[in-house]
Amino acid sequence: MARVCPLFSGSSGNSYYIGSKSAGLLIDAGRSARQLEGMLKLCAIDPLAVHGILVTHEHTDHTSGLRVFAKKYGVPVFCTPGTLAALGTAAAEFEARPLPDELSLGGMTVTHFPVSHDCAQPVGYRVNTADGRTIALATDTGILSDEVKAGLLGADLVILESNHDVDMLRFGPYPYPLKQRVLSDKGHLSNATCAAFLPELLQSGTRRFVLAHLSRQNNTPDLALQAAQSALVQAGAVPDVDFLLQAAPVENRAGRSILL
Repeated sequence: MARVCPLFSGSSGNSYYIGSKSAGLLIDAGRSARQLEGMLKLCAIDPLAVHGILVTHEHTDHTSGLRVFAKKYGVPVFCTPGTLAALGTAAAEFEARPLPDELSLGGMTVTHFPVSHDCAQPVGYRVNTADGRTIALATDTGILSDEVKAGLLGADLVILESNHDVDMLRFGPYPYPLKQRVLSDKGHLSNATCAAFLPELLQSGTRRFVLAHLSRQNNTPDLALQAAQSALVQAGAVPDVDFLLQAAPVENRAGRSILL
């Protein structure tokens, strides 16, 4: 049975396990190798079950544990050529491979699509599991381009960025240039932008939604969830009947997995 375990989410680190208990992959490794190991075990997943790591982009909240974890477990790392170049000499210390158009890994098939962020060559991922389920992820993107939407539509479960409440950001403590960066087309998705797309995902067949990469300074889980649920309810959907909605925890200390 396919499972998704959000290990970490947010500016302090990001990582998701997708697969079965015996074979799967990580999307990003944004905490230390020890923290990744510990959180996998809390989710009842042996780190040896990780058959590969997919990297969305080179920022440290997505890669800080990459080198040590990949070396320790002999796990191949896959990323775009731009991300591979941006990782620099660190990539020479583990088995780094450029992403093919379609990748077979841990009994699953993976494709990727470009997202819009201020880094070298960022991507989101679409994973088709061995038992016919589809999981798609897009975080760290300033806009929902046609390519991003196509990468997400029709997935059984979508992990989508809901980074900030616009008013909290605008009136919050960030310096003006950082606020402009977050709000830009190469920044992060707001609650409102994320929420507005959810009814279209629902219509395409998506029934499970995970809100990801919430800002600690400019958002709260309640605000993100309220915006998302309101958009879905206004579209005529019934919570816990037509859809299941949750926010990815900063740290999944409860060890909860989503079974598909």
